[in-house]
Amino acid sequence: MEISNVSAASNPGTDPVSLLMLRKSLDLQAQGVAALLQAAPQAGAASNPPHLGQNIDIKV
Repeated sequence: MEISNVSAASNPGTDPVSLLMLRKSLDLQAQGVAALLQAAPQAGAASNPPHLGQNIDIKV
């Protein structure tokens, strides 16, 4: 998101059309991020063997 959009949105005398365009662009960005998150591999599907990372050795 551009800084000019944020500063225009915080101005009380802003045109309502520009606010609607800002909201629409934010909605489109949110949809794009949601699609990317769904396409990303799940955290539960680890690529390491199951025996790795089960124990922690602590020496004092």
